[in-house]
Amino acid sequence: MTTMTATKTAAKSNTSALVGFIFAAVIGMGIVTVAGHVQADTLHDAAHDVRHATGFPCH
Repeated sequence: MTTMTATKTAAKSNTSALVGFIFAAVIGMGIVTVAGHVQADTLHDAAHDVRHATGFPCH
């Protein structure tokens, strides 16, 4: 493997990791923002429905 090829491969890897990090950060901030602004009852009901949908006994 030549030095130029190794440099290009490393640059692609770094770019790919950066894109993944940015995507995860945007999705995470979106979830935190939505969860922070939703009414408590609505958030509880959504979590409650997910528990039932996955078969997890909650009461």
